[in-house]
Amino acid sequence: MRILLVEDDKMIGRSLALALRQAGFSVDLVEDGETALQAMGQADHDLVLLDLGLPQMSGIQVLRAARQRKDQRPVIILTARDGINERIAGLDLGADDYIAKPFDFNELTARIRAVMRRHAGHAASLLSAGDLTLDLATRTVTYRGTSEVLPGREFTLLHALMERPGMILSRAQLEDKLYGWGEEVESNAIDVLIHYVRRRYDKDIVRNVRGAGWMVPKGSP
Repeated sequence: MRILLVEDDKMIGRSLALALRQAGFSVDLVEDGETALQAMGQADHDLVLLDLGLPQMSGIQVLRAARQRKDQRPVIILTARDGINERIAGLDLGADDYIAKPFDFNELTARIRAVMRRHAGHAASLLSAGDLTLDLATRTVTYRGTSEVLPGREFTLLHALMERPGMILSRAQLEDKLYGWGEEVESNAIDVLIHYVRRRYDKDIVRNVRGAGWMVPKGSP
C-alpha cells in the first residue's frame, strides 16, 4: 500500500514515515499543502495521512480542493488540533477518519486498515482467493493450511494483487504500490519478488499474463 504523508514537522514526519515503512507501507512525505495537492493529482497513492496545520495551504483547504475535483481516495486527518469544530469540518469535507496527536502507532495502522477495508468493501481484515488468505491485521499469509508472516515487500505485493483477484496489474502499477519517491527500483525488482513468492508457495500462485502484467486467480491456482 502506498501512502502520502503530509506533515510539516520534519522530525515527526520523518519518524512516522520510517515507522510506516518498517510496517510494510510505501510512503511519500511532503511538508506543505500546495505540494500535497500537487502530489494527489500526480501520483497513485492508496491513502493520504493529512495534517491540518500546514504552510501555504491548510489541511482543510487541501481536502476541500481534492474533493471538489472528485478525488475520492481515503484521507485520515492527523493533527494536534482536537477541537470539535475542526473534527466536524474535516469529516464534513470528506475525511474518512480523524486521529489526534499524540497517537499510538498501532492504533494508526489499525485505522488505516479499517479505512482501506471500507473503501474496498471488506468487512473484515481478511482477503481471500482460493487457497490463499491474507490477514491485514497480523500480516499473515495462509496458503493451503500453512500460515506465516511474510517480509514486508512480499506481503505488500500479494496485498496489491489480492485487493481484486483476477485483475491484472502491470509492472508500473505494482511499482507504484510498492515503492515511494526517490527509491531506486531495479528493472527486475517485481520479477524477483514474484519469484520469491512462487518459490515459497506455488508457481501458479501469481500468474503472468504475457505483455500485460500479473494477477492472483479468483479461484484456487
